[in-house]
Amino acid sequence: MFMPISRKDMEERGIDRLDFVYIIGDAYVDHPSFGAAIISRILEYHEYTVGIIAQPDTSDPKSVLRLGLPRLAWLVTAGNIDSMVAHYTAAKKKRSDDMYSPGGKGGRRPDRAATVYCKMCRAAAPQIPLLCGGLEVSLRRFAHYDYWKDTVMESVLVDTGADILMYGMGEHSMIELADRLAKGEDVRSIRDVRGTCYLCDPRETPYGAVQCPSYAEVSTDLVQYAKATRIQYDWQDEIYGKTIIQRQKDKMLVQNPPATSLTTEELDLVYSLPYERTYHPCYEEEGGVPSIKEVQFSITHNRGCFGFCNFCSIALHQGRRVTCRSEESIIEEAKKLTQMKGFKGYIHDVGGPTANFRGPSCEKQLQYGLCKGRKCLAPEPCKNLHIDHSEYLGILRRLRALPRVKRVFIRSGIRYDYLIEDKDDEFMNELIEHHISGQLKVAPEHCSAAVLDKMGKPHIEAYKRFQRRFYEVTKRKGLEQYLIPYLMSSHPGSRLSDAVELAVFLKENHIHPEQVQDFYPTPGTISTCMFYTGLDPYTLEPVYVAKTPADKAMQRVLLQYFKPENRRRVIEALVRAGRRDLIGHGEGKLVPPDAQYTRELNEQKNKARNAKGNGKAGNSSKGGRHGAPRDHREQARPQKNRRGKH
Repeated sequence: MFMPISRKDMEERGIDRLDFVYIIGDAYVDHPSFGAAIISRILEYHEYTVGIIAQPDTSDPKSVLRLGLPRLAWLVTAGNIDSMVAHYTAAKKKRSDDMYSPGGKGGRRPDRAATVYCKMCRAAAPQIPLLCGGLEVSLRRFAHYDYWKDTVMESVLVDTGADILMYGMGEHSMIELADRLAKGEDVRSIRDVRGTCYLCDPRETPYGAVQCPSYAEVSTDLVQYAKATRIQYDWQDEIYGKTIIQRQKDKMLVQNPPATSLTTEELDLVYSLPYERTYHPCYEEEGGVPSIKEVQFSITHNRGCFGFCNFCSIALHQGRRVTCRSEESIIEEAKKLTQMKGFKGYIHDVGGPTANFRGPSCEKQLQYGLCKGRKCLAPEPCKNLHIDHSEYLGILRRLRALPRVKRVFIRSGIRYDYLIEDKDDEFMNELIEHHISGQLKVAPEHCSAAVLDKMGKPHIEAYKRFQRRFYEVTKRKGLEQYLIPYLMSSHPGSRLSDAVELAVFLKENHIHPEQVQDFYPTPGTISTCMFYTGLDPYTLEPVYVAKTPADKAMQRVLLQYFKPENRRRVIEALVRAGRRDLIGHGEGKLVPPDAQYTRELNEQKNKARNAKGNGKAGNSSKGGRHGAPRDHREQARPQKNRRGKH
């Protein structure tokens, strides 16, 4: 049974007044891949009543009141993904679709949805406690660079007016808050719940906290912004993490230490709750909710990721510590899937943030936490890294043996750099033989060591080792399987010369990517800090950033050099990078010359001959080395300190 979405639903359940009214930016989908579904079900398990108002009408302030006033609190989330990312491409172009909305149509929720919904709740009933959570607010909890406004914004708590912000995975925080509100505690006095943030008078700032540079400082000083980012990441650990504070004009933002990870038993409970595992039937006439298709017959077996890529939000949201469900819990969920309507024998995924992580990266972190300022896999694997696929492999084998199961696929990310370090070939062999539907998606992202270092990824040699081994096993088994690499252009640190290097790598390895992702500066990540400041927050050294649409387009087009429609722009990029040697016919060339390039080249040769005939050769004072025009040589200029727009 779904949570109530109308007064009629409440009457049928004998509910006069709900404990919580949950405002969400997605369509209502009762599946454990959706945060709102998990929070509402865990509250129900603890005997609280919850009603859902999905995508309320922002033109009608009273639309949040259709279930009445909640007894304990409003709950607000923008949904499974950031509303700005849902609405705009990396080029800031408006999207027409929204996979989390009915019929996949855009326009059903506002920009900055969490802020808009919170203000609606405040206006409707200012006396009711207001709690916000979810990815959108979690990553905006500190003062942050906002890509869409191109400015530094205060903590989202300032804009939303919420009493408490829950960051990360909120089960522990939510239940503690619910219990304390139910006992009659004033929400303004609840200031010690882990995994939460609140605003207070600076005179009420708790002792012993780690202080970030203030909003005033980070909004005007790039170095201070970079330092703040490092502080926020360095103390984001549930073992040694401390309270972090940051001044927001006349208020102090206080972030309590992260909530502790759910134990295996607690995770098992979360995934055993009575989800309907589909969208609410009220969306049927509009064609349903497209986002359910990828997850309806998938299983999540873990949380967290010690891979810790700099452009990824997981470290600041779910955390770096990997926790897992028990084998029996996973098998029980699979059995439920086989009995569901529409099941055709295929489990689409058994994964999580990273599919092949099945526990902490080392035993040390259980007692001391994850190493501050270091990564488990990059630039090379830590010597203490615990590498073992045996438990995960055992689960996959049991799933394959279940009645009615034809195939079990792995579609969420495989960390090939972790896998290739496993001296036991069993998992690699069975992955290729049983768990790939012709293609395996992996994410080397780039090939330049300088760029990969800024991404927090291992160097390309790890991918080459994996690629070689993958095709050896595939060939031996007589299968036709392919690697599909995810690639990113214009990440901070990537110069035009790095994009050329990547294009050459792609040609040498016969890789023709159909899609290339431009770097997207989403709130809160280390890479976004580098994009905004032009500084590495861990060294404060300058980082080159391609920011103009022209520069980004030039890097992106090189990754698809093989497309005929890209030839002119690829030639322009190669000329600008000083790599004319890659223009031509035959082996070792990226792109054949076009008529315009040939004409320009002939004109240059004629000018050179004429100059030689007039005795002027070698006298040019305007050219660079070998007479190359300076405009065609990439310049490495340090990023100047600049002020954001405020």
